[in-house]
Amino acid sequence: MSSTRTAHTPRPGSRVRRDAAHRLALLESMLRVRRFEERCVELYSAARIRGFMHLYIGEEAVAVGVNEALTGDDAVVSTYREHGHALARGVPAEAIMAEMFGKVTGCSRGRGGSMHLFDAGRRFYGGNAIVGGGLPLAAGLALADHMTGRNRVTCCFFGDGAFAEGEFHETANLAALWRLPLLLVCENNLYAMGTALERHQAQTDLALRAAGYGMVSWAVDGMDVLAVEDAARRAAEGVRAGAGPHFLEMRTYRFRAHSMYDADRYRDKAEIEHWKERDPVEGFARRLLEAKELTGKARDALEDRLAAGIDRAVEAAEQAPEEPVETLLEYVTSPVEANRS
Repeated sequence: MSSTRTAHTPRPGSRVRRDAAHRLALLESMLRVRRFEERCVELYSAARIRGFMHLYIGEEAVAVGVNEALTGDDAVVSTYREHGHALARGVPAEAIMAEMFGKVTGCSRGRGGSMHLFDAGRRFYGGNAIVGGGLPLAAGLALADHMTGRNRVTCCFFGDGAFAEGEFHETANLAALWRLPLLLVCENNLYAMGTALERHQAQTDLALRAAGYGMVSWAVDGMDVLAVEDAARRAAEGVRAGAGPHFLEMRTYRFRAHSMYDADRYRDKAEIEHWKERDPVEGFARRLLEAKELTGKARDALEDRLAAGIDRAVEAAEQAPEEPVETLLEYVTSPVEANRS
């Protein structure tokens, strides 16, 4: 494998030809994620959603931009902060909301909740409560495609905190060694739970670190959906061409605390407000307004349509049945049951 490529030197690739309709679709996708999560905050505060919940607010450009570069045959492996990934992948809001409510109509039959969304039909192979836990799973999916000759990409999302885990380094090394069709997308939001990046990584240029494994790596403005889409398309093209794994460091920021249980005392409020000035959703909406590709009236109509869709998802979740007690042991395998078989 060539080791000449380093961080910030992306493989050449074509920029997608965009029109106004495409840009409006990107805005709609980001707004859908933002409004869905804002409603989840309300429901969680009212104790209608229980358990852990990690919000993606502020990072919407990453999920939407990356998924634009993937096909339906590609696979996505996510983290516990995966509502945005699932929505951008096309998992219906109704199935996600029902899962949040713990209902049997949820995408994981109500058994996974916020952190374990899953949709095999859309090749969305779930969130993972373990930091970095999705990385070896993604490597396995990519290895299967590599061995069977399927020209597919496996995209794995993970946070900067995963760099402190062995799973990242083992996965990166084997993926580069075996030239696996793997797209590694690090959502660097500067905090691993409550620990700032510079307090857990001696080298904070994560793309540079990833390049040390011999893979094409570069950093991307994760607050700009168009920059994200361009980078993800170039990386996916490289992976499909047989150039081995590619790594993208998405420099982004979460506006909310690590989870709904987090008091968020480790960040300066001025820092949060500074990043909010680069809001990926509202900033992109302003760009479209200034370019006269969006009007205030059209924005209002879009908001109304999204709100109505989320209302339907909430209503459906509330009316959906819970898992019957008689079926609670289905899909569960114990050592005793395995021995009996």
